[in-house]
Amino acid sequence: MVATTDPIELHYWPTPNGWKVSIMLEETGVPYEVHYVNIGKGEQFDPEFLKIAPNNRMPAIVDPDGPGGEPISVFESGAILQYLGRKTGQFYPADERARTKVEEWLFWQMGGLGPMAGQAHHFRNYAPETIPYGIERYTNEVHRLYGVLNRQLADREYIAGDYSIADMASVGWVRPESQGQDIEEFPHLKRWLETVKARPAVKRGMELGQEHRNNLADDKDAQKVLFGQRAR
Repeated sequence: MVATTDPIELHYWPTPNGWKVSIMLEETGVPYEVHYVNIGKGEQFDPEFLKIAPNNRMPAIVDPDGPGGEPISVFESGAILQYLGRKTGQFYPADERARTKVEEWLFWQMGGLGPMAGQAHHFRNYAPETIPYGIERYTNEVHRLYGVLNRQLADREYIAGDYSIADMASVGWVRPESQGQDIEEFPHLKRWLETVKARPAVKRGMELGQEHRNNLADDKDAQKVLFGQRAR
């Protein structure tokens, strides 16, 4: 692990995207302090947060011991994972072939599994009216993506070979019950999910801030903030 003089600031809320970074920090042992960004109350739109996260989304980090010893802020969960991987030399291979494989699956999660699973969550659980087309469209796409991951895991323990940021990025987004999936259809994915979730650092990362979470399905004010957002 690369030594750091001051803890990294983690701007965070307990969601699948937030967990990616809390898991990585727990796995690497890098000191960090949590700054909660309550997305249900719109705190992601605060001007101070906007300075480090111009897309008004958490997570983001501020590393006081960045390149050249100067502070650096990083937004977007995938970019944060890569930054921390380079900084610590952990879970992000230096070998170009191995690193490329990890990046393929990291970007697969960022561009596919995350957005599609998020839409499945929305139309199945939060949409103000039942829209059968939306439910079917995104439930079916998540089913396809589970199949992709199941095939990838058929002959390896982890997604890209050794345990890596690719696994950290995906584990929080595989939530079969709320995505209309039967995990028993995907035995290799099921085995992987159980294996990764059993890691102590993953447990700690996914438990971080759970006491602050509420039931979004019942919180209409939070839904207005999250699903009726306007640029400020």
